[in-house]
Amino acid sequence: MSIRSIYQAGKQVLGRIAHVLARPVRRDRGSGGILIQPYRGYGSADEVFLMGRVFRQHRVGTTLRTTASRRDLLDVVRRVFRRGVGGAVIEARLCTTGKEHAGDGPAVTDVAARFQTDSDGYFRVCLRPNQRLTSDRLWYRVELQLLEPAELTSSPGATVHGEVFVPPPTAERVVISDIDDTVMYTGVVNKAKMIWRLFMQGPRSRVAFPGVASLYRALHDGPTGNQLNPMLYVSRAPWSIYEVLQEFFSLHRIPIGPILFLREWGISWKRPIPRRAEDHKMLLIRDMLQRYHALPVVLIGDSGQHDPEIYAQVVQEFPGRVEAVYIRNVTRSPDRVRAIEELAKQVLDSGSMLMLAADSFSMARHAAEHGLIAPAALQQVLSELDAEAVPASPSETREIKRATDVQTRQAIERGELQDVLEQPTNTSAPPNVAVESRES
Repeated sequence: MSIRSIYQAGKQVLGRIAHVLARPVRRDRGSGGILIQPYRGYGSADEVFLMGRVFRQHRVGTTLRTTASRRDLLDVVRRVFRRGVGGAVIEARLCTTGKEHAGDGPAVTDVAARFQTDSDGYFRVCLRPNQRLTSDRLWYRVELQLLEPAELTSSPGATVHGEVFVPPPTAERVVISDIDDTVMYTGVVNKAKMIWRLFMQGPRSRVAFPGVASLYRALHDGPTGNQLNPMLYVSRAPWSIYEVLQEFFSLHRIPIGPILFLREWGISWKRPIPRRAEDHKMLLIRDMLQRYHALPVVLIGDSGQHDPEIYAQVVQEFPGRVEAVYIRNVTRSPDRVRAIEELAKQVLDSGSMLMLAADSFSMARHAAEHGLIAPAALQQVLSELDAEAVPASPSETREIKRATDVQTRQAIERGELQDVLEQPTNTSAPPNVAVESRES
């Protein structure tokens, strides 16, 4: 490859990156002022929830005659220096009639309420419609309008719309998934390397775990193929990579749903260290389960961080609600094995099941065997693995399941799960292990 072709390819990739990063900023066309940025929300027939942030943006380049790519670069610069507006008042209106997506036609407001931003400019909208939402659409529009500061209400970005996902009656369960080390490879969620690979190579970038897109589409569709189960994604990453992750999900054809419930790191020139987010995931998952109180849930995470501890708490707090827990097993670390053992005990006590898997196909095979996805979806996962030249796991899943749940629990307490996880495999990954209650 010549230097010129490398230069042209790099220029093209940088242009795509800038276009995505500039997306939330460009609404005001450089005029500055206030911009409301909503994130995809979720809800049920009785209640909807949406988050967003109010920014103050600088005025840059309105008198310059620039190309689209140069405008994107200017907007990326403006994005770096924009700041959240604390104490702003937002009016949110849930539109229950009219076309499904904003811009398709007129909509009629069912309910409206006012909300105030926190010190970082974030707001949380919770609306209860006057009548239960119908099943004629999946996405409902929430119109957002700035009311205070009054002097900034005329800004182009002071009136916007957001969208909330409301599952149809066909939905049978909620799927809640972590992102880093579960959907994406470890360490790539907030790094320039991930962004470069994603935009340079697209779906072939190896940013996503092989087979994960087909697996998640199968979980979204359910065993009947038309359930349209809500897919919710939780992460500790900052909201600032929201657009990049949207692009990632779109390129890999992973069901987007209401993404992404991220936290604000609070990074600034005066405070370069991210704030801690205590119990961030647990708070969000608890809210999801309470909002979808009539549906069971499938939890997907990884063994490398705090997912086993968090999911053990979820299983304990919501007995009978968790159908299955899938943990992408990425480490043999003793302290992580202990956390998985505690999760396995909680799973047994609740009558649920736990699957520790090194790859997406093993998860899919287990899900198909237990009626969470259609058996035909296994071939789709295999096809995705073949397309990426990744072999499916040839090893069988090793079960820890005795005649009674008490005996299975005793086996775990004796260290049988740890012994199985320490057994050698053909790869560096731990073996696949299933822990199941006799009632599951």
